Amino acid sequence: MRRKRAQGIVRRGDPDYILFFTVLTLVALGIIMVFSASMVKSIRFFGHPYHYLFRQSIWAGLGLTGMYFLMNYDCWRYRNLIPYAYILSLVLLILVLIPGAGEMRDGARRWLGIGSLGFQPAEVAKLTTILFLADNLARTKEKIRQLVKGLGPYLVALGITFGLILLEPDLGTAVTIAGAAVVVLYIAGANLFHLTFLGLAAMPLLYFAIMSEDYRRNRFLAFLDPWKDPTGSGWQIIQALYALGSGGPFGTGVGYSRQKWSYLPQPDTDFIFAVIGEELGFFGTALVLLLFFTLAWRGYRTAMAAPDRYSCLLAAGFSTVITLQAVVNIGVATGSLPITGITLPFVSYGGSSLLMSLLSAGVLLNISRYANR
Repeated sequence: MRRKRAQGIVRRGDPDYILFFTVLTLVALGIIMVFSASMVKSIRFFGHPYHYLFRQSIWAGLGLTGMYFLMNYDCWRYRNLIPYAYILSLVLLILVLIPGAGEMRDGARRWLGIGSLGFQPAEVAKLTTILFLADNLARTKEKIRQLVKGLGPYLVALGITFGLILLEPDLGTAVTIAGAAVVVLYIAGANLFHLTFLGLAAMPLLYFAIMSEDYRRNRFLAFLDPWKDPTGSGWQIIQALYALGSGGPFGTGVGYSRQKWSYLPQPDTDFIFAVIGEELGFFGTALVLLLFFTLAWRGYRTAMAAPDRYSCLLAAGFSTVITLQAVVNIGVATGSLPITGITLPFVSYGGSSLLMSLLSAGVLLNISRYANR
């Protein structure tokens, strides 16, 4: 079967099976670990241990179906719909901030919907922002090297997205999107000096964003010295380190974590890597690192071998979002980064995150079918 592309006629081949099975392995590991990590919370609130397992399995089924569809549906075919999808994501980001529309959980207004049917617009924005950047940057080409006329419009668009997500507040997701956007802009040909200058100029704003909210400031200070307040702001980091340290080489066994018994907050989402370290040990965490390294390798390899500029930027963007999110989550769980509330892609509990990650993987797999062809 032949398809016309920007660089001639390209034959579609098989997807990158290494990437495909890496994603499947992460999803399978995630379902097992979500069941184990959420068991105590599920029994406490729902009277049985399977509540979060059922929900994660349903989202995994929906996500895998979407991944399979996008893997076989060429990313060029929906390119004309990208501007509308990006605008829709901005509308959802505005809607979630409206009292009565957005649902408040744990002091943040990040969810739309009612109860179990809720989803996070910020997760949708991850997908649409990369699509928007890849589509437009593929058309501008050399113009992107100009600071005002080339780079300026993208900075405005990203600033709006960043600001709306920050208002939820969700600094971790905002920084993840910004980091992936910088990589895409650089690959597209943006001047490195311009990007460096803008990055340095943004540092005071990031510092202000951290210090302007008490909970962010406390998290940052706890990162610097968690033992200064071991029963308060330093509690999460210390308990995560206890979990990782008690796992040893082979772990305590799946289901036998002690830290998930009300010691480690959010064991099935933000700190699921710590539970993996406790139950599967060093070799379990090493396996997770290897899987994400493999995903990044195959993702960037797909970008380098993509048949045109648009698909190259798309593959690089999605690879960066997934990789950066994994690095931040693992960094938080190991005490290497301040707590940000970022989930581990494909592994942590969360329908919106799992669905968007699998859809991103589907796009990557579709592009891999045309790589080097």
